Amino acid sequence: MAEKAMLLDPTRCTACRGCVVACKAWNEREAEKTTNRGSYENPPGLSPNTWTTVRFAEKEGPNGVPRWLFTVYRCMHCTDAGCVKACPTGALYHHELGFVGIQRDRCIGCGYCVSACPFGVPQVGGVPFAGVKEKVYKCHFCQDRVTNGLEPACAKTCPSGAIRFGDREALLNEARARVEKLRARYPGARVYGDRELKGLHMVYVLDDAPKVYGLPENPQIPVASTLWQDLLQPLGYVAVGVTAVGLLLNYLVARARTIRERERR
Repeated sequence: MAEKAMLLDPTRCTACRGCVVACKAWNEREAEKTTNRGSYENPPGLSPNTWTTVRFAEKEGPNGVPRWLFTVYRCMHCTDAGCVKACPTGALYHHELGFVGIQRDRCIGCGYCVSACPFGVPQVGGVPFAGVKEKVYKCHFCQDRVTNGLEPACAKTCPSGAIRFGDREALLNEARARVEKLRARYPGARVYGDRELKGLHMVYVLDDAPKVYGLPENPQIPVASTLWQDLLQPLGYVAVGVTAVGLLLNYLVARARTIRERERR
């Protein structure tokens, strides 16, 4: 089955924030009360109730004319996902379509995924659920829609075509073609998400460096955040195995001793 992805083109984004509203509406997320912070960004960032946001940045363009740069920001659905590695319960997992899904009933609110994500996406909070005070929330790629043949709510809503949904390889080819056209005007244009963390399922067409859009140039999973899975968990399995072998040997020795004592009688 071909992996799916979304193509995000900031050069086509008008910051209408229809994607933010569509995400909230489909996932039944409450609105948030915000205040004027001297920016048009609203809401100001991701939260347990906001899984998609639009970032604003202003840069001097050709001939000194200011340019607005808009970036749709949410879970990147990494192939090498730190959140999946760090999750001790399997609440975060890779779906066969490529995105990082979440089974919230398995989440224990430990927050390990928060420190493991180089993009700062997972948000811990919310109302009590299944006896646990807090849970982790993030974009789940509209799993309930895409697994039933529908496109994600944000892509369905986007009026400018800044968000496209489809097969990842086809979208990558489209992204490369767009970048080639952009380079005539913006030499620093590039595709972001092709190889980062072995491939993202949110692929960006950027006309400038990633840092200009608030994206890390070379995202890396913090080593400490996945230490338990890469080192401690395997050692735990070894310890369990050694203990099991020890118990078996103890049983065999005790059984042999009992047999010998019976034979002597």
